[in-house]
Parts: sequence; structure tokens; C-alpha cells
Amino acid sequence: MIGVTDTEGECAEWSFPAVPGSVRSARHAVRDALHHWGLNAAVGDVAVLLVSELVTNSLRYASGPIGVRLVRPHPDGGRPAGGGDEPGLLVEVSDPVPDPPTERSAGPEDEGGRGLQLVACSARRWGTRRGKTGKTVWFELPLSG
Repeated sequence: MIGVTDTEGECAEWSFPAVPGSVRSARHAVRDALHHWGLNAAVGDVAVLLVSELVTNSLRYASGPIGVRLVRPHPDGGRPAGGGDEPGLLVEVSDPVPDPPTERSAGPEDEGGRGLQLVACSARRWGTRRGKTGKTVWFELPLSG
């Protein structure tokens, strides 16, 4: 791990080098933070799986640091601006490559190409956005059922 930006309050943020061991480190950091926050284990399992997939994607294409950020809803249960669904866990994975990831159609025998499919099927919402020095892939998981 390059550094821990923050792990207190409603946000946890880390930066990992673009090396293979970072996938494991990111999984452990996310699992520990979600456990510390007391979030449902099932939500944690899905979050850890999806972070693992996205960090692996970043590692495959980026040579710079990979950022992981978790934002949990405020403990008072406040609704997001404009109403709508109950607040969820927001997860972001950033890297210095500006190009958005591309969903691939993986065949039954393919060993790769399912990361974004997993994100799309598992998350309530997901997307990408460009930043000043790269991109962020984000997803939101519901905290209940």
C-alpha cells in the first residue's frame, strides 16, 4: 500500500501501487473497513469481490497508483438528495488511465472478461467518470436485501 488517506468517519480511502500484491491488499483493506463499520457481511463480500475485479482491471492497464475509496451513508439514515432509493455503499476505484473500461462478452471457457459484467449485475448503479489525471469506476451497493 502506498498510503492510507483516511479510514475514519463515513469515508475510507487508500492508494495502492500497480503491482500484483495490491489486489490482495485492497481486498483486505476494504473487508477490514466494512467490518469496522459494522456493515452486513453479504454486502462486504460483494464489495470485496467487485473491488478485486476493478483493481485487477486497473493493474492490467495502469502503471501508476490505484485508488480505492469507500463512502458509507450517513448513520442517521438520511435519504440522498432528491429522494429515491435508500442510501447505499459507494465504492470507487481510480487509476491514471483516462480511457473508460470496456465491457467484454466472455465465453464459457474464457478466463477473463467478466469483471465489468459482475459489477453491472451486482451493483444497484455503476459508471465511470474522467478525472484530472485518469478515471474512476464507481458502483453502489444497497445495504439491505
